Amino acid sequence: MKLPEPPLLVITDRRQAKLPLLTIIEAALAAGCRWISLRENDLTAPEQAAFARQLLPAARRAGACMTLHGEPGLAVECQLDGVHLPADGNPVSARCVLGPSKLIGMSIHSVAEARVVDPTILDYAIVGPAFETESKPGYGPALGGEALGNIAHACAVPVLAVGGIDPMRASEVLGFGMAGLAVMGGVMRAAHPGAEVKALLSAFSDSKGMGACEAPAHCK
Repeated sequence: MKLPEPPLLVITDRRQAKLPLLTIIEAALAAGCRWISLRENDLTAPEQAAFARQLLPAARRAGACMTLHGEPGLAVECQLDGVHLPADGNPVSARCVLGPSKLIGMSIHSVAEARVVDPTILDYAIVGPAFETESKPGYGPALGGEALGNIAHACAVPVLAVGGIDPMRASEVLGFGMAGLAVMGGVMRAAHPGAEVKALLSAFSDSKGMGACEAPAHCK
């Protein structure tokens, strides 16, 4: 399955948000983002579902995909468009729960992990941290361009980079062979999240990366 277009994934984190989460997401969608993932996994399932109910109508009005960093069953319950799994997640089980028409991605951190990604099950992978990041200090050493490129080359599905990506670095990162970008803190902390998203999106035009990606039919 092809990624949403543009392949810019905005991941939520209410703890970093400078504005109400709905305000940030509406601004990101208005700026052209077409892919949101709810990542509030310190909350209970009912609390996550409440956020999903709040944000999903905005995504639907914009014709955007909304996925969940979390449990596949909760994504089904909330009528979301897929899930993103941690590196130790179970993509086979997720695909069984979600069926063939939903997006499923997984976090990876190395060439070895990239090589075992099954493109018949997963639609994309996220690799990081690309650079040092305020969102997850100490999460791991920054990979840098060479490692990002090697991972993208080794992976059988499109790879998005995450971690420390701002508008100044976005074109550089796409030049390493990334299919797209995933951002969290930079948008969550922005005083003007719509402007931040527009600046990030301009990198796709610069890199000619947008032409290869299409929005899934259920996200149009």
